[in-house]
Formats: sequence, C-alpha cells, structure tokens
Amino acid sequence: MSTYDRSMALTGEPPKALNLQQKLATFIGVTGLGILTLAVFNVYFPNKAFWLTISLVAISAGIVWFSVAAYAQKHKGIKNDGVMFKSISSRGFWGWIAGILLTGFYIVLYFYPQYLGLVKEGDNTGVIALFDPLSKLLSGNSASQWFVYGTLYTIAILAFGIKFLWKYRHNSYEKIRTLSVMFFQTSFAFLIPEFMARLNSDTFSLPYYDLKNIWPLNYYNFERYRVNSFIDAGDIGLALLIFGILSIFVITPILTYKYGKRWYCSWVCGCGGLAETAGDPFRHLSDKSQFAWKVERWVVHSVVVFVTLMTTAVVYSYLGDDTSKYWLTKTSFLISVAVILTLVFAWVMIYKREQLQKDAQYGAVGYFVIIMALVSFHFFSGDGNVFLFKAETLRTTYAFLIGSIFSGVIGTGFYPIFGNRVWCRFGCPMAAILGFQQRLFSKFRITTNGGQCISCGNCSTYCEMGIDVRAYAQKGTNIVRSSCVGCGICSAVCPRGVLKLENGPLEGRIDSKEVLLGNDVDLMDLVNNK
Repeated sequence: MSTYDRSMALTGEPPKALNLQQKLATFIGVTGLGILTLAVFNVYFPNKAFWLTISLVAISAGIVWFSVAAYAQKHKGIKNDGVMFKSISSRGFWGWIAGILLTGFYIVLYFYPQYLGLVKEGDNTGVIALFDPLSKLLSGNSASQWFVYGTLYTIAILAFGIKFLWKYRHNSYEKIRTLSVMFFQTSFAFLIPEFMARLNSDTFSLPYYDLKNIWPLNYYNFERYRVNSFIDAGDIGLALLIFGILSIFVITPILTYKYGKRWYCSWVCGCGGLAETAGDPFRHLSDKSQFAWKVERWVVHSVVVFVTLMTTAVVYSYLGDDTSKYWLTKTSFLISVAVILTLVFAWVMIYKREQLQKDAQYGAVGYFVIIMALVSFHFFSGDGNVFLFKAETLRTTYAFLIGSIFSGVIGTGFYPIFGNRVWCRFGCPMAAILGFQQRLFSKFRITTNGGQCISCGNCSTYCEMGIDVRAYAQKGTNIVRSSCVGCGICSAVCPRGVLKLENGPLEGRIDSKEVLLGNDVDLMDLVNNK
C-alpha cells in the first residue's frame, strides 16, 4: 500500500527521529560525558591524560559528527526544522531536565567544588584530578574547578561553533563572527591566561587576566590585590592596568561608535559566544512581551548602578587621605567619580534627551540622584566605610548575586527555559553600558525595506534579545535598540532580504518609510545627490 503526505503545510514535516549517523554521534558524545561523570563519582582512572583526551575528543567528535549528519545533506539556508516540536527546545520534558542538570552543575561549580574533587591542601580527586595533566601542561599548576569549567566552556564553543557554521554556512557574516568568538575564547580567555600563569615566579607575578574581559564584567580588576600585583609586575603589569582603564574610557566607546555593541557581544564575548553556539537551539524561547522588555530595562540598568557603586567603594577602601603620599586621595577620587557621572548625565539630558522615553528619563534622574546622594554620604560613613556600607559587603553581595547566581546559575542554566540570552538581556552590566552607547551615538543600525516585508515573523521569532523586529520591518523603520547585540540572525532568516546590518552614512539614502507611505518623493533627486 503506497503512502502519501497528508499534510498541506508548505514547510514540510519536521524530522521524526534521528538518523543513524546522528544516533552514533550521540552515543560517542555521551560516552565522553560518561567518562567525566564516572570521574565525578571518584572512579579511578590510572592514566588521567589518556582518559581525559578520550573524553574531550569523544565529546567534540560527537557534536561535530551530529552536526554534519544533520546539515550536510540539506540545501544551504536556515534549517530550524522541528525546533518547535522537539522536547528539549520547546520547554518540554527534556528541556526541563536539561535546565535542571545545567543549573545543578553551576550550583556545585560555584558553591560546592569539593564535590567535583577540589582539594585545597593536597592532591585533587574526582573530575578535577582528571584535568590535572592538562592544567599542568598549560600553566604548570594543578587544576581548579575554574580550569575544568574553562576547558569545557571552550570545547562547547568550538564544537557547537562548528555546528553553527554548518547550519548558517550560506551566510558570510554568521561564519565570520562565529570564527571570531571561537578564536577569542580559545586564545584570549583560555590559553593566554594559562600561559601567563606559567610565566609567574617568586619574583614576578601577574594575576589571571582574560584580556577581553572589560570592566564591569571583570569587576574584580581594580581590587587592591590585583592593582598591587599589576604594579609589582613592572612595565608589563602597568601596561595591563593602563589597558584595562583605556578599555573602559577610550577603546570601548570608539568601537561601539563605529560598529555598535556587536563588536563585543557577538564577536568577542565568551558569554555571547556560548549563547550563540551551544545556545542557538533555544534562541526562539526569549520572551517577546512588552512586560519582559520593561523588566529587562530596569533590572539590567540597576545592575550597572550596583556595579558602579561597588567598584567605587572597593577603590575608595584602599586609598588614603594624606595628599603627600597619595596623588589620588579618597575625597578626590569620589569627586572625580561624581564629576564623570554628572558630565555623562548632563550630556544625555541636554543633547540626547529626545531619544529616551519618558520613563527612561525618570529612571535616569532617579538613579543619578541616588548615586550622588550615596557619594555625598561618605563624610558620614565612618572609617573604612563608603555609601554607609563596608566595601567588602558590597563586593561579596555583588559577587554572589550577580557574578554567581545571575551570570552562571540562571544565565546559562536556564537556556532551555528562558532562551540563550537571559544573562545578556537582564543581568550583564557590560551589555547595558554598550547598549547605552549604541542607542545614543553609534553608527550601527539594522535598516529595513518595509515594502518587501511579508510579515512571516521569522525575524521576531528568532531574535534572542526579545525584540519585535517584524514591527520595525513592517513600518520600514531602522532598528536602533540598546538591547540589540547585532547577531544578524534576523537578517539571516528573512526570506525576502528585508533586513541589513549597516554602519554606513545616511546621506543619499532613500527613506523607505516615505516610499512605503506613498509620499511625494523624487527618487532621481535622491540618486543624484549621492
């Protein structure tokens, strides 16, 4: 009896099951994870270097083989076949199981590393001991839970990055930026800091430094022990300290002006790299509601205020009052912070006020008043205090709530539940600061051709930042949003070429909105004026 397709859907049927190659690839990848799981439960591996190599190679090979089997035989183009029907990518049973397992892993990693085998005095055990040979090869030191995490993090970005490259192989922009995050994670975040640690000795020491992490992501960079370590390391340490300061006030604003926040969030950042590669199957789960957008704005900018106060308090705590010993005293430092914040606030309110909605203006005024009031309170804080709190209290609170719970446990553990950019949307202070710059003075924008839009909704569905891109496309309005990370997926999934990521000048452009609305536009005049 012949069979025929009863479905009238133009998109075809979602895949019913994994093919044989995908099943074999899954088995190999799970085998690699199984070795790590056995190590967690203290199963003894006599040749740790050999078994670690087998495990990492099996995990990587399984992911890459699975990706090739999934996309190699398909035509070029975005293939989100069945993503809404699969349990793991549609908040189904396996999605919740994955979320629980990831969340549990992060809780153990941050708060109970002893269960992974970390031993403060003596030889490591468990899965951390399994990574000792690799750690000693790179840095000369025994492994820690952070080395284990960094290794697995890098493997995930590299292996799932290859999957991403296969899936989006028709799009040059997606390929280049994926190769970029793979490079920066492997070199700047993983290998270079380990090699720097190997150079340390009794007479020369540099702190662990991920060169692509900029304040406020590396909120710890201006703590006393790190500043002292930079200074004690001589010219190299001083250069790194100056580089960290220039990154905040010079490098970041210039690059954001030219390219938007995508230069960091989608091309360099490790958090964004993991979200784009391993988190790609979950991008459609981001909340697109207006309520989520309102919560996002208040929460992420509150984190920025928190980290600014915390960093100010930490630096303030180790400065002195004697002008003959310190070129930067406690009082002069707080005055400098107040002046910088006042200048930024005044510039926004005088020259960029029309770009902020009314509630954003009220919020900016409120935050500015709070910060200035707390800065002025330092005269009444008592010895060792600032903002009426001890600096260490602010530091530990921020490290626990934001550095651990938000960025790790929730930010990555909740991929299968809330989408792949939870941390970037709601908690990352770096994304918020870059978004502020992007919204107010960046050349970057996503241009739209509303006349070509067929309202399919692909752009909004797969926007990981919860932006209703289709609403802009329908109106033919350029997209300039502080939350947009410039991943370009909205443009890649558009079947009509409506969206385009641009940095170029606006002069000589045809206003698609005027044409769409039927206004009297002399197109030849516009062409001749180019």
